[in-house]
Amino acid sequence: MLLIALGGVVVLVLLIVSKLKLHPLLALMGVSILVGMAAGMDLGKIADAIEKGAGETLGNVGIVIALGAILGKILSDSGATERLANAILDRSSARALPWAMSGAAFVIGIPMFFEVGLVMLLPLIFSVAKKLEERGGLKGSPYIWVGVPAIAALAAMHGMVPPHPGPLTAIATLRTDVGPTLLYGIVAGVPAIILAGPVYARLIAPKMRVRPDAALLAQYTSAPVGQSAGGLQRNPEKPGPGLAISLLAVLLPALLMLFRTAGEAAFPLDSAAGKITVFLGEPVIAMFVGVVFAVVVLAYGRGAGGAEVRHSMAESLKAVAGILLIIAGGGAFKQVLVDAKVGDAIVDLTQNLALPALVLGWLIAMLLSVSTGSSTVGVVGASGLLAPLALADPSLNLPLLVIAIGSGSLFFAYANHASFWLVKESFGMSMGEATKAFSVTQSIVSLVGLGMALLLNLLPAWGG
Repeated sequence: MLLIALGGVVVLVLLIVSKLKLHPLLALMGVSILVGMAAGMDLGKIADAIEKGAGETLGNVGIVIALGAILGKILSDSGATERLANAILDRSSARALPWAMSGAAFVIGIPMFFEVGLVMLLPLIFSVAKKLEERGGLKGSPYIWVGVPAIAALAAMHGMVPPHPGPLTAIATLRTDVGPTLLYGIVAGVPAIILAGPVYARLIAPKMRVRPDAALLAQYTSAPVGQSAGGLQRNPEKPGPGLAISLLAVLLPALLMLFRTAGEAAFPLDSAAGKITVFLGEPVIAMFVGVVFAVVVLAYGRGAGGAEVRHSMAESLKAVAGILLIIAGGGAFKQVLVDAKVGDAIVDLTQNLALPALVLGWLIAMLLSVSTGSSTVGVVGASGLLAPLALADPSLNLPLLVIAIGSGSLFFAYANHASFWLVKESFGMSMGEATKAFSVTQSIVSLVGLGMALLLNLLPAWGG
């Protein structure tokens, strides 16, 4: 099973990078069918797995990405992202920008899933990078210079810090507490973000020439006053939105998700206040509210007509349609690997390994995630396998075990992960460039997370 999974990934890469240059969606679909057949799956089940994987992936992130594209277009056409980009550039040197972007992604990444946080940050990343590009003087790709730190911060938050689903699942399975896990996750995440973000970006950015597709770049960056990249017209007689309203428009979905986290701790879940905070904090609802706010305040509120706004929205979706389909293909491939029981082979392989609990948890989660293309499968499998050990050994630091498992699930997310395709297609990268900018970045976060968990385990427990 493990050889079949590995062979599937190799064939997938060859189909995309060889002379065939097959479109990633077709390559993912074809390899999904071949892997299912090689694993002995019934043909009907292969089709079901493809449909289920693609549908669930689009259900989880598809609408959010589409809403994020609309929001990014409105922010761009109104001049809001330009205002924020100028504010960041005026207050930061080129060398400080990766650190500033890490900080922004750290805050946004606390309540947001990786994919949602990246979609939210793309307008800001592209606007800042484009202005750096126009200024000149920076060797290599400015999009890598400011993009990799954001990817590192979002990955660390997603893998180590509740309320993200991976850490919450491990917390529930291992019967430990959210508070200590949250504290450990932040402490372990900060050095991981620094090393995988600003430090690593400084090493690879000068050697890379990554630049997003022109259509997507035009969508997420502001057009000159009086012109439009297929969207709202910029009025030369009317100043752009202020810094405060621009910041609120960008951060509103994140604030609603953060509000949910606070509300779950402050209100009973069955109370009216609890239900409202949970509802507003759902990613799809939070993004919808953010889009409505931006349309009302930055479009209609600044004199745009209904037909003009609708045209802008339609243009925004054209640029992400291909990305959505490729992400769906990645979800289909992942589901075929899961249904082929590759995870069971990993569990059988690791059951008798004599390793410390933290290392074993990291290793199992890593192997499951790499082989199945799902960090959730990695977390669920590792925490479920180690749950009896956690209950039997009172000396085990369970919050740190959660951190180790979450870190393992991040390691080397590659072509069978939907998030790999989101990053690759958004930034216009080749397979090799995406491996350096995303897979290696996640691996650094993963390894540093394990190292911090082992180091913190030498100290007295903080609770849990």
